[in-house]
Amino acid sequence: MDQASPGRRRRVHSAEFKAQAVQASQQPGVSMAAVAMAHGINANLLRRWGHERAQPPVDAVAVSDKPVGFIELPMPAQPAPPAPSAEPIRIEVRRGSTTIAVTWPASAADACAAWMRELLR
Repeated sequence: MDQASPGRRRRVHSAEFKAQAVQASQQPGVSMAAVAMAHGINANLLRRWGHERAQPPVDAVAVSDKPVGFIELPMPAQPAPPAPSAEPIRIEVRRGSTTIAVTWPASAADACAAWMRELLR
């Protein structure tokens, strides 16, 4: 492990200084290296500060439980089921010379559809 030399200390920059340097580097047509040199810091350090500001902190708490960008839209009302008709469902199935005719009440159309699925398997 390397020991820091006794006369050298790591510089500490304030959040305001970092924000100002990052903001200056994000202006159109400005070189990040030039901004870093003007502020007396390394361009890689300025780049890191820019990435840190772009990402939320690990311990950040979400303000809402909805995903970012979520827009709640009203859903159209479901159409009312058709009124039961007096006409029954009539089905004729022919296989060869055999014909089967089935009459089913229209109020039980779901059961009729399930029966047909099983029959046609």
